[in-house]
Amino acid sequence: MTTGYGADERLARAALTRVIEPGDENAGRWLHKFGARGLMEFLTSPEGTDEETLCEVGPRRIRGLRARAAAAAPERDLAAIAAVGGRFVCPGDQEWPTQLDDLGTSRPIGLWVRGRPDLRLWALRSVAVVGARACTPYGAHMAGSIASGLAERGWVVTSGAAYGVDGAAHRGALASDGATVAVLACGVDVVYPPGHAELVRRIAEQGLVVGELAPGDHPTRSRFILRNRVIAALTRGTVVVEAEYRSGSLVTARSAQRLGRFTMGVPGPATSGLSAGVHELLRGEGVLVTDAAEVVELVGDMGDLAPARRGPVLARDLLDPLGRRILDALPARAALGGREIARESATTADEALGKLYELHSLGFVERHGEGWQLTPRTTRDGGTRRAGP
Repeated sequence: MTTGYGADERLARAALTRVIEPGDENAGRWLHKFGARGLMEFLTSPEGTDEETLCEVGPRRIRGLRARAAAAAPERDLAAIAAVGGRFVCPGDQEWPTQLDDLGTSRPIGLWVRGRPDLRLWALRSVAVVGARACTPYGAHMAGSIASGLAERGWVVTSGAAYGVDGAAHRGALASDGATVAVLACGVDVVYPPGHAELVRRIAEQGLVVGELAPGDHPTRSRFILRNRVIAALTRGTVVVEAEYRSGSLVTARSAQRLGRFTMGVPGPATSGLSAGVHELLRGEGVLVTDAAEVVELVGDMGDLAPARRGPVLARDLLDPLGRRILDALPARAALGGREIARESATTADEALGKLYELHSLGFVERHGEGWQLTPRTTRDGGTRRAGP
């Protein structure tokens, strides 16, 4: 694997994933200014040494960072990730997804990764499918169906391995022998939620499990929220399936919008609180989607168009304008003479009579003495019924 940093700088970045919380923009500026090695040297230097270095934060915060830095053991963490078949990926590495650089100062320090595939290559054709943890059967069905369709089309499904929509999306991709990435808010060797132990194991075997936090680290509420920016940045677009107004899934969608990614929503019942957040998203810049084809049409290459949506073509639709006018002129339950039909359809008696015989042969009209009327089926649905002899 080609790397962008020397061994000391990589080791320092691995250590900093124990020290710095995900998304810390102050730390992003410090890394840009001092580098990871320089920042770790400062945080492990004797207290009181050049305290003005990190002037954006107060002394209490610096003491907290120093305490974390003193306890960091990057060699142990690197050995732990290797023991589960994983690796640590840094900015500048060949495997680093460069779209994460769009996060600027909140870009991850590095990513801990489990799984064999190349993260950068997978991220090039990936879509996030996220939504409510307490989703309805409809939400689980839509998430699984969209994820399965995306996987069948060669797209990577990215989500957060949570209960509900996330789990349904991962399972949909796995069921199609497709590619899926789980972005965790904890160490990639930690199973959270515990009920998804088997799912996370399957993702690690067939796909990728990714996280910013060092091995063994636990999730917190803020880490879940900050994890969502990585999901948004890794993917070309985010699909939200069921979300309340305060859903974390909408945080992912807003992050995607800020990053210039596509944001999509799957509509639900107007009476469902679980779809209220999605509908609000659709009232703004979100795009309504109902299946994988519509998602790919938005995020894919030129020419990846969803099939046209239209109702069935009825036999009446195939008639010429005069034929349709004559049918419109005929009452549903009474017969009219040829001259009356000609007058109502704005044509001559000869033209009307010729067209009536044509419509009779096609099963649209019946003749009763000197009058004409619609066949019962034409009255009902506009379909065709061959006239009897």
